[in-house]
Parts: sequence; C-alpha cells; structure tokens
Amino acid sequence: MAFTGKKFPNIDVAAMNEMGDTISVNIFKEAVENKKKVLLFWYPKDFTFVCPTELHAFQEALPEFEKRNTIVVGASCDTAEVHFAWLNTAKDNGGIEGVTYNLLADSNRNLSSILDILDVSEVIYDEELDAEIKVGDNVTYRATYLIDEEGTVFHEGINHMPLGRNVKEFIRLIDAYAHVQQHGEVCPANWEEGKEAMNANRDGVASYLSTH
Repeated sequence: MAFTGKKFPNIDVAAMNEMGDTISVNIFKEAVENKKKVLLFWYPKDFTFVCPTELHAFQEALPEFEKRNTIVVGASCDTAEVHFAWLNTAKDNGGIEGVTYNLLADSNRNLSSILDILDVSEVIYDEELDAEIKVGDNVTYRATYLIDEEGTVFHEGINHMPLGRNVKEFIRLIDAYAHVQQHGEVCPANWEEGKEAMNANRDGVASYLSTH
C-alpha cells in the first residue's frame, strides 16, 4: 500500500531510546505535535552486516537533519531488548554504540504490516497443520518514509535487503520539499539547495528549460 500524499498511520510502537529505556513512539504525533519533519527508516535485523553501516551513516548526518527541523527514527522488528544489546556493542565489533536516535521495536509487526513492507513472499495454507504458513523471513525491507509537519508522507522508498541507502539523497529531498513549502515552486531533476527551481506553469517550465 502506497502512503505518499497520505497521512502516516497514527499508531503507537514500542521503542528503545539512547538511555536504554523502553518508550512508546507515535511517528504521526512526533511530526504533528512537535511541528517537525520525520525521517523513519526501516532495516531488516539487528546484528547484521549492511544495517549497522546505515545506522552509523544516519547518526553521522544527524546534525544536518536537525538543522532541517527533522527527527530521525530507525526501526526493525527486533525487540527493545535486542536493540539495547546492539546499542551497547562497540562499532568495531559490529555494534551501533554511539547511536542516539530512537529505534522502533515493532516486534508485533503491527506498523510494518500496515505499511506492507515485510518480506513475506507468499502465505500458504497447510491442511495437516490447519494453519497458514508464511514464506519469507517476515522482517522488513529497507523502507524509508519522509513525513511532513502535518503527518503527511512526502516520500517513501523501499530497497531490497542487500542495498544500503544514500543518506545524502534524503537530505536533498528534505531540502527540495522545504523549498516547495516555502516558495511554491517545483524542483526539477537533480535539484539541490541553492539551485534554480521553476514555477509550476507552462511559462515557468519554458523559461527554466531555455536557460538549462
């Protein structure tokens, strides 16, 4: 199910914060009540290989997101206790020690099921067991959501398990959306902060194309 242009699900999810406390986080309310944008990124599993490189990359870029009034939140289907163990494992030992943003622990898979980002390729019925059997790991793909101050999703993307994300691209997208919000202009291909945008009409597009 696509959520771009729609409100992000208003649902509470358990999370682990940097202090080691299990808390409840509602991404929709984080955006609306704090009047901030939210970047929510999902990864498949704690204690794996590509995942810690992404978590550290988002941590390193955290000041850039904060300058853009954007909250960063990570998420997987691991429990809060597993998150805590990973947060207390050194970086050179495959851990994420030093990560300071909240990590959702969607172990009941309520939110990831609503978002339809779980690796379940097929559900088959086993007559002998009289039960449905899921084919797949039932963990999340590398899904990313950008949510604005009104709780509306303005970007969503899903990578397959082996493909790490480019953190700088999300900063570019946030800059572009902020430009649209502030100026009412649209941002053409490869637009970056400081570059010329265009008016969303025939004359504006023609003028932009004639100079590029």
